[in-house]
Amino acid sequence: MDISVIICYNIHKYGYLSASTRKCMHIVSQFLFVVLFTVAIWQFTKKCRQIKRNINLGRDKKITDHKSARIKNVLLLALGQKKMFRNPLVAILHLFVYVGFIIINIEILEIILDGLLGYHRLFAGIGGLYVFLINAFEVLALLVLIGCAIFLIRRNLVKVKRLVSTDLNGWPHDDANYILIAEITLMSLFLIMNCCDTILAARGLASMSTPRLPIF
Repeated sequence: MDISVIICYNIHKYGYLSASTRKCMHIVSQFLFVVLFTVAIWQFTKKCRQIKRNINLGRDKKITDHKSARIKNVLLLALGQKKMFRNPLVAILHLFVYVGFIIINIEILEIILDGLLGYHRLFAGIGGLYVFLINAFEVLALLVLIGCAIFLIRRNLVKVKRLVSTDLNGWPHDDANYILIAEITLMSLFLIMNCCDTILAARGLASMSTPRLPIF
């Protein structure tokens, strides 16, 4: 949601915000989004190049045996996190986080396009399907948020043995916490955005009526 919408609402109550001022604020918010988005893309590209450089430091080695077994291990261990399924509860929480975070990226695409093009709820025109998707995304966002919160507690308060071993000291431990905190922040902002849209729509100050959050 454009921050200018919320600002306009707060000032509009007092009746002294002109249409030209609102338009100016909208342009400024769009410009700031483009700048921040460009910086984020630049940082992401820079990090990808660093990873590629580190990978290329290794020596080439021809590995042709056990192709099916190697592919299976990549799918089950690297992508499927097979080790997590030794504990059913942890496995379910990881599933919520992975599936939820991937699917919610569809909504992230809309947010990015809204920011770049200066629209709000660009995909709302698809009708009932959009309402269903938003409600589903909200449920998934809540599940991701709960899962990440539990993982933080397991790492830092409960101190599960395999998560606090000495080989995880330093950046591996810190990176895990940073990622979990970042995911919690993103999911919280997503839910707050929809809450603000719902309130503004109820007061007749939004561009479209967002469905009530099913989780509150």
